[in-house]
Amino acid sequence: MALNGVWKKEVNKEVKYIDEFRNKKLIHKVADKIKKLRVTRRINIMEVCGTHTQNFFRFGLEQFLPENLNFIAGPGCPVCVSEQEFIDEAISYARHKDTAILTFADMLRVPGTISTLERERAARGNILVVYSPLTAVTYAKANPNKKVIFLAVGFETTAPTVALSILRAKKERIKNLFFLFSLKLIPPAMELLVKDKRLKIDGFLCPGHVSAIIGTGHYSFIPRDYGIGCCVAGFEPLDILEGIYILVRQIAEKKPCVVNQYGRVVRSKGNIKARSIMYRVFKTCDVSWRGFGIIPKSGLELKDEYASFNANRDFSIDAKKITIDNNRTRYCKCADVLKGLISPLDCPLFSKVCNPNNPVGPCMVSQEGACNAYYRYRR
Repeated sequence: MALNGVWKKEVNKEVKYIDEFRNKKLIHKVADKIKKLRVTRRINIMEVCGTHTQNFFRFGLEQFLPENLNFIAGPGCPVCVSEQEFIDEAISYARHKDTAILTFADMLRVPGTISTLERERAARGNILVVYSPLTAVTYAKANPNKKVIFLAVGFETTAPTVALSILRAKKERIKNLFFLFSLKLIPPAMELLVKDKRLKIDGFLCPGHVSAIIGTGHYSFIPRDYGIGCCVAGFEPLDILEGIYILVRQIAEKKPCVVNQYGRVVRSKGNIKARSIMYRVFKTCDVSWRGFGIIPKSGLELKDEYASFNANRDFSIDAKKITIDNNRTRYCKCADVLKGLISPLDCPLFSKVCNPNNPVGPCMVSQEGACNAYYRYRR
């Protein structure tokens, strides 16, 4: 079944790409097709994109699925998988004289060990929210007496624009711009998850945004080596439900493969130009993920010719060791939520102590975080 063929016959020919993918009649049609597959055993489908998590619960899609189908939130939030040490490091840099920190908004309230960037901004006024790393280039150029640090957080979707910013800064010979990196790659994390026998993953709903950059081929090792199907899906209700239908059908037929449901955005080879820019500046490296530890070849670091933009080379970290407030963080289960081992509802702090106004862990901060989605739509 191809959804594009279905809705073209049943809705107006003028394509708006929103209303058509929220058509209740078609939602029920796809839901019925899932139920007719009649796979009776428990099925675990993991999505690895925070936007899928949000929209799955926002649109109440669980009501359309059979009870034996379990939808698991994975590590699809780049803010959430950034280590606490990264936040502490950024806070330390913010306390340097004549320094400005530029960051995406959802990093502000992520708890560090003893502070947050939001608190530091209130105290010092040198932390700015931006919407693109290219803004950091403009800001550094306009403020030559400041050392400007951009917090480069994200997956393959963000990395090309960070790389482009570095190329522009190098071309314009900007010497006061630096980057603190937490750039991560999704496929290596998926391989680690599929190896975890506790999860018993039967299929992956692959991220549409990341796949727009890397294409579909980067997932081919999963059905080939592990016998588990993958479907790249969009973010509207019909996208998600059709992605689930495709995966359940693969399970029923025992024919795992990679399917691209999101053909209106994702191409098989992805965005070749974006990846070319990304790997012109970066090389892969081993990197630590919150809750996972070190995952080999799952991160990006600067090539030697661009190493001067690395904040770690120009700044020193305060040597004083920070003491963790164990009473506040010891019961936080973000690590297990990120690995899909538990639901946010199973965390003892969820909605009682931890909520969007008082986040104990990063999964409650970002709108891509599973705890945030559950709090808003499922508590």
